Amino acid sequence: MDTVRFEDKDGARWITLDRPPVNVLDIATIEALAAALASLTDRRDLKAVVLRSAIPRTFSAGVDVRDHTRERVTTMLAAFHGVFRQLDALPQATIAAVDGTCLGGGCELAAFCDVALATARSVFGQPEIDVGCFPPLASVVLPRIAPRAAAELILTGAPIAAGEAARVGLISRVVDDLEAETRRLVRLLAGKSAAILKRARRALRDGADGSFSEALARIERLYVEGLLATEDMDEGVQAFLEKRPPRWKDG
Repeated sequence: MDTVRFEDKDGARWITLDRPPVNVLDIATIEALAAALASLTDRRDLKAVVLRSAIPRTFSAGVDVRDHTRERVTTMLAAFHGVFRQLDALPQATIAAVDGTCLGGGCELAAFCDVALATARSVFGQPEIDVGCFPPLASVVLPRIAPRAAAELILTGAPIAAGEAARVGLISRVVDDLEAETRRLVRLLAGKSAAILKRARRALRDGADGSFSEALARIERLYVEGLLATEDMDEGVQAFLEKRPPRWKDG
């Protein structure tokens, strides 16, 4: 059985983790996830990428502990961090749909997505310290999105419930119907311009780095040199002035 499956539907690529019993991410599964994220750069018809699980009450228990040994850890880190480099470079918005256990590398995946939705029964944590490690990716990302919670999560390894994860900013929000809310969000994104969505997503990520002045200067350049070069900016403004729906060219 494929541990990672994907399909393109309704303007999104739906990537499903399916490695029973708890979606442990071994190197082969990580490589399959990387393959599912490939070939998306020029897909203007796809506006979102959704990460989800086929296993009830489980998103992912994290990276395989056996791949943390001295003999394998360098290979594992290269593969796993490569997935995040792919996610960061995508033109599409990324959504994590989490139901249940979301630990270690699974928690890092959810936290790194642009939007992370979760059910009330979900649990999040970075337990790497309990096996003599620390999470490199989380050490970069969590201080940016959940600065006051990052140290406690990483240093104690103790998990937190979904409501607390939302309160501290680790995830976006807790929802009653995960599938329905994920599909609603995908529909909203599907109606946007691919060209504008790509640049807005880049602005969000670039804006988080460096000082305020440095970040604002980068975003100004992106606006003037990137956004103004698109046909869809003109179309969006004109459609608003003419009180009609925009006809995006996605370019």
